[in-house]
Amino acid sequence: MRNWNDYKEYVKKIDPNSGRDLTDIEEQAKIISAVIQQRNALGLSQRDLAEICGIPQSSVSRIESFQTTPNLATLLKILRPLGLKLTISK
Repeated sequence: MRNWNDYKEYVKKIDPNSGRDLTDIEEQAKIISAVIQQRNALGLSQRDLAEICGIPQSSVSRIESFQTTPNLATLLKILRPLGLKLTISK
């Protein structure tokens, strides 16, 4: 295997369930990476964002470090003040 995409294709072939898990993880990582990037672009600390959203700073930290996955309501609380929107596409 030469790269990440080769590895993903290999995993999908030998274990479709694990392949779907990899895809889910990548999609979650894109969302959280966008949150971190926008928070930093706006010059906000995790504590600042937490105060604006009305959630504990530890929750922002755990979400950004992939220790927990936010529920939809929490995710929307975080996205709004950052000027981000969740878009569903097919």
